[in-house]
Amino acid sequence: MNENETSKLGFWSIVLLAINSIIGSGIFLTPGSVVQQAGSKALIVYFIAAIFASILAISFAAAAKYVTKSGAAYAYSKAAFGNNVGFYMGILRYFSASVAWGVMAVGVIKSTISIFGGNPNETMSVTIGFLILMAVITVINLFGQKVVKYVMNLATIGKLAALVLIIVAGVVLLIVSGASSNLSQVDQITQNGQKIVPTLTTTGFVMAIVSAFYAFTGFESVASGSDDMKNPAKNLPRAIPLAIIVIAVIYIGVVAVAMMLDPKALMTTKQVVAIAAIFKNEILRDVILVGALVSMFGINVASSFNAPRILEAMARENQFSKALTKRTKNNFPIRTFFISVLLAILIPMAFEYNMVNLITLSAMVRFLGFIVVPLAVIQFYRGKTAEPVLDAQKNVWTDIVVPILSIVLVIFLLVEYNWKAQFGVVNAQGQVTGINWYAIAMMIFGFILLPLIMFIISRKDRKASK
Repeated sequence: MNENETSKLGFWSIVLLAINSIIGSGIFLTPGSVVQQAGSKALIVYFIAAIFASILAISFAAAAKYVTKSGAAYAYSKAAFGNNVGFYMGILRYFSASVAWGVMAVGVIKSTISIFGGNPNETMSVTIGFLILMAVITVINLFGQKVVKYVMNLATIGKLAALVLIIVAGVVLLIVSGASSNLSQVDQITQNGQKIVPTLTTTGFVMAIVSAFYAFTGFESVASGSDDMKNPAKNLPRAIPLAIIVIAVIYIGVVAVAMMLDPKALMTTKQVVAIAAIFKNEILRDVILVGALVSMFGINVASSFNAPRILEAMARENQFSKALTKRTKNNFPIRTFFISVLLAILIPMAFEYNMVNLITLSAMVRFLGFIVVPLAVIQFYRGKTAEPVLDAQKNVWTDIVVPILSIVLVIFLLVEYNWKAQFGVVNAQGQVTGINWYAIAMMIFGFILLPLIMFIISRKDRKASK
């Protein structure tokens, strides 16, 4: 076995990569908002969101049986529908992944500044911290896949340890204090004389599911670096669903403990790491804060692994210059990495670190992929593909029934999505008072202008290579 093969990610490293790609800042920062929306039904909401994510993950895992090339959604859509659809999906996914990486890096810096008592909206401080973090991640990647693998594995173990600590410490405190475990009381909690949790409607329940669902996204990028994994056709379909099951158990455990221990603190805290607010003990809080930072750092490293490999996969398929496939002696895709890190730095800077606008495009591209990939799996099953695929064992449930269900679920989520808030200016009372032109400009650039520019560059590269 050669050195490149031994440095590839094995089954458990893929499971840890998937966990690392999915568990980011969400479970530390945002469970309070889901509890605010759904009240005592929050645990049911997380359970339903986990089922949604599992169904979609099965579609991605099924696609990995037929196509093991790097690129994930790009590779699957190209194999199923041809060069043009593949190129468009590849550019969108690559841009989204690079921007998401930048957004998460900004999130790490802003959270760190807040935790240590600084002003997270001070542009100069954020810029300096942002550039230092991206430099550190670059150095880690320059050492090659072995170092990236160890860092990701350690980060994943660290964040899981912090989340397990929340559950264990919470249970111990519940037993010692004899705190009520009646979750229905959450709905009656008031602040300034008014109930925090509104009367639950069907629309409110669906929006809570959408909010919780975002905590499970990230699985779709795991297969982006499948060329750097051992036996991806066998390992990916087993690793991704297993990771989601582990994450679902942890999420539900964390939220259950928080709701029983101190739901009011969870919903009303001004702390950046909201989940830490349920504990009065400063040592526990500090450990959880460190865990949150480790979690966010880990997902940055996972993003730095996934994003460059999407562009590299396109170059391998002759849709860009072969020069972009160059790797160092440490098997590091140096050219696509530095293009990605440049995008990840410049785009957040250009938008003055406004994370809401930056997340918009990333979220929309993600949902587009959630429709295209299940359609691709159906094509693989039918044998109606634009390119040859692996002769994988076909299964009508995973290759037809689940993809159709995936598409129905995604359309349902898109219909219920709060588009007005996404593309509007929202005031402190939650009312839309204007149009968010930055978000609209971002969508036009990401969905139209960038693919057009990259298509022109690609065509010039192909002509020059003839």
